[in-house]
Amino acid sequence: MMNKNLSFLYKLSKFLLKPIFLFYYKPKIINKENIPNDGPIIIVGNHKHLYDQCLTIVSTKRGIHYMAKKEYFDNKKTAWFFKNVGCISVDRNNKNKESVEKAINVLNDGGAIGIFPEGTRNKTKKFLLPFKYGAVSMAKKTNSYLVPFGITGDYKFRSKNLTIRYGEPFKVNNMNLEEANKILYKKIENLMKQNLKEK
Repeated sequence: MMNKNLSFLYKLSKFLLKPIFLFYYKPKIINKENIPNDGPIIIVGNHKHLYDQCLTIVSTKRGIHYMAKKEYFDNKKTAWFFKNVGCISVDRNNKNKESVEKAINVLNDGGAIGIFPEGTRNKTKKFLLPFKYGAVSMAKKTNSYLVPFGITGDYKFRSKNLTIRYGEPFKVNNMNLEEANKILYKKIENLMKQNLKEK
């Protein structure tokens, strides 16, 4: 499992694909300095497109272990890649004790985890889907910072509105999970609204 140290494939893929991604989509990356340079963090935000994780990966030098649906690992064409860049398989239909343990190990080792708390891509007309509790639960268990982000805009060639904005990191501390999840939801919702206000 790749923790703080990046795998060769992760570094190579990022080296080759980052300039192409940035040129093609021309995203606005706002407040990336809010991503801590070290220590355990969970980067967490809304999910609208397959490439959302790419926006966070190109925002930081840190390696991010994304929680990815198990279907990617079941497909031989994609399994090798997702395993070798440090993704963690998640079965959305069952409790993921093993997946959570792997993510917690990464965090306890000072690494970074990426989670979309909506649990799936938002293909509805709702601004933001309800959040699952995985992100705040892991943050509480590992004393990790939650780093919220909001993505808005379109993945089009030389996009004029694709934006990712990071908020201030925060810890769950003594909050209960319901309270922490509401705060996280509000922070991400506000980041998205700020993007739209400034476009």
